[in-house]
Amino acid sequence: MRYLRRLRAALIGSLLILGSGLTVSGQSITEQSEFGPVVRAYLGYLRNEQEVVDDRASRREVSASYYRRNSNRIRALRQMAIQIARETQNDYLPELEVVAADELRLLFDPPPRFQTLKIGEVIQTTFRYLGVVRSGDLFYVFARLDPYEQADLLQKATAQQNAAHSAAPGPVSGPKEAVRSRRVTTP
Repeated sequence: MRYLRRLRAALIGSLLILGSGLTVSGQSITEQSEFGPVVRAYLGYLRNEQEVVDDRASRREVSASYYRRNSNRIRALRQMAIQIARETQNDYLPELEVVAADELRLLFDPPPRFQTLKIGEVIQTTFRYLGVVRSGDLFYVFARLDPYEQADLLQKATAQQNAAHSAAPGPVSGPKEAVRSRRVTTP
């Protein structure tokens, strides 16, 4: 009787393992047909990062809270990457940064008020705010602007400052005369 129970438990366990393997391979088949090589490579990178975090947790190198936060961060990155790839139908992903509210100071000095962030808003000519992802924790997702976008934004900001400075009314004065300083001679 015990033998049959063990056999049944072993069969159920192996079916569950095989079933989960089919789900994972089905998911990767969907990713391979849906996304281009760049997006697939990024999703593969995120899978590898999760494996590293899992390995460190299994060896008890990290705390449970560290493991949970990083696993949730990787899940949020994955979710946003898939969302961007599906919305744009483009095989390009910007460099993504995902931070919790208490980590905003890691990206920004001074950190913006997260309550006032608007999707698409550029912050400090470095990052574009993409939105919030709830993956266990609440994460704020930013895309780092490429150097050309940053240079363009800085150039526009400088041009606006110059236009505002030149348009500002200054003190009214008449025509300026050139005045030469006197030469000092000793007698």
